Amino acid sequence: MRWRLFRYALIVPALALAAAGARAQLPEITVSINGHKLSVEVAHTEPSRTQGLMHRRMLPENRGMLFVFAETAHHGMWMMNTYIPLSVAFLDASGVIINIADMEPHTRDSHMAARPARYALEVNHGWFKKRGIGPGARVEGLERAPPAR
Repeated sequence: MRWRLFRYALIVPALALAAAGARAQLPEITVSINGHKLSVEVAHTEPSRTQGLMHRRMLPENRGMLFVFAETAHHGMWMMNTYIPLSVAFLDASGVIINIADMEPHTRDSHMAARPARYALEVNHGWFKKRGIGPGARVEGLERAPPAR
């Protein structure tokens, strides 16, 4: 019985470290929109897309997360377990912004792509508006993102 408890005591912290490390190990690329550079972590696997920016307490300026989906579809985002107010841009397969939605922390509201999207780009709330970026703008550099898995 002691061995099981000892083993459990070793496994649980190891799993927690692995989960934290998985977030830290997301690929990063730089994209630009109308000359504004943005460093983004790329959520291209199902677990990383599911986790997204949940549980983070802050997001530095000019940082974000790019979600790469396996299929072009009417994808949606929500904010459960997310502490940071965010804006999300849904992008078509060529990187053109379809629509942008502002999202409030800890809500279950669905924020949907207005038409089929291949990517979603999350940044701090108001980042797009502050830079005059709206639907029709193109996100450059998406070809450096790993493909969806």
